[in-house]
Amino acid sequence: MIPAPQPIDRSQLRRLHLGYSALWLVFGLVPPGIALLADRPAATRYWSLALLAVLGTCYAVLRFFPRNPVLRPQVFLAVLALGLGAQSYLLNGGAAMFIISLPQFWIFAGGPRRAIALSGAAAAVTFAGGIASDEFSAGNAVFTCIGYVAGVLVGLLMHWYIRQSDERARRLGAELEKTQRQLAEANRREGAAQERERFAREIHDTLAQGFASIIVLAEAARAGIGAGSGKSAQQLLSIERTARENLAEARVLVGSAPQVVQGSVAQALRRTLDRFAEDTGLTVGAELPDVECDQQTRIALLRCAQESLANVRKHAAASTVGVVLAREPHGIELEITDDGRGFVVGASRGFGLDGMRKRLAELGGELTVTSSAGDGTRVLAVIPTNDQV
Repeated sequence: MIPAPQPIDRSQLRRLHLGYSALWLVFGLVPPGIALLADRPAATRYWSLALLAVLGTCYAVLRFFPRNPVLRPQVFLAVLALGLGAQSYLLNGGAAMFIISLPQFWIFAGGPRRAIALSGAAAAVTFAGGIASDEFSAGNAVFTCIGYVAGVLVGLLMHWYIRQSDERARRLGAELEKTQRQLAEANRREGAAQERERFAREIHDTLAQGFASIIVLAEAARAGIGAGSGKSAQQLLSIERTARENLAEARVLVGSAPQVVQGSVAQALRRTLDRFAEDTGLTVGAELPDVECDQQTRIALLRCAQESLANVRKHAAASTVGVVLAREPHGIELEITDDGRGFVVGASRGFGLDGMRKRLAELGGELTVTSSAGDGTRVLAVIPTNDQV
């Protein structure tokens, strides 16, 4: 059973061609000039050596000057066939030289039909040269015929194998191109999904929280209209301020400008906590040393604090919130705790916690949430940094 053809390396074919060329020059041309001509008449030796020199020169011209206007491959093969016949006549048979020259017809003919026809013509001329010589050898004639038949079979097999290999390579190339297109489309879809997820996370962490705060403040202001105008005025001022901040965040999201946290991360957290305490009336304790970090880390820590505080406002029913920022050898830590009702972490399905985890994961960090019913909640965000920050 013939194995399935594998794609052929064209550089390997060129190396094989060069190897055969050397083999043909050494064993096809040189031995007749050394061994077979030793006991021949001087005229025979001269003509035979001249013939070998012509064949060698023609091959060299074709091999090293393939675009020459005179010696085309078919012309060389015709010269080779005539030379094989002449050599067979001079040496009383040329089966060996014919057999070793057979691959030349399959290399230069340009197709199996031409190779079969030209090599057949060379076999006939070789056979005729042997018959016309003084010492006809039936053995040489038989080996010439056997060599021709075997050469045709091997040549057809190799031609089939190369054609199947090229077809397989073409199919593999088409499959590779199709796979690359599919991969590019998948990457495009994945990129679009990641961008939608990032956009949704930014909206959740900025606009959605701002709108939720506006709603709470508006409800409180409406409820306090009859009780006194001072508290309502403060709440309305908070609504206006939150709306302006939301507008600024929206412009950043729809524009090309990157998000920027003004000042240090401690200053940004302090502003957020002050607003939170003002809007909710909760007791907020904070340890916020001046920690240096890059812009992406500042944004991630601020968003984690905002999401945690939003969850405290909406769900915790807490009275006290604690925030601690620290620079540790392994990175920057931000801890937010509350004394609220707590929750079962494994049962949480909110978008906020997943968004915080993914935001931190993009920076190589992690989020740890510890809570249980009635025991409050602890959120710990850790982002690794290096000494060059």
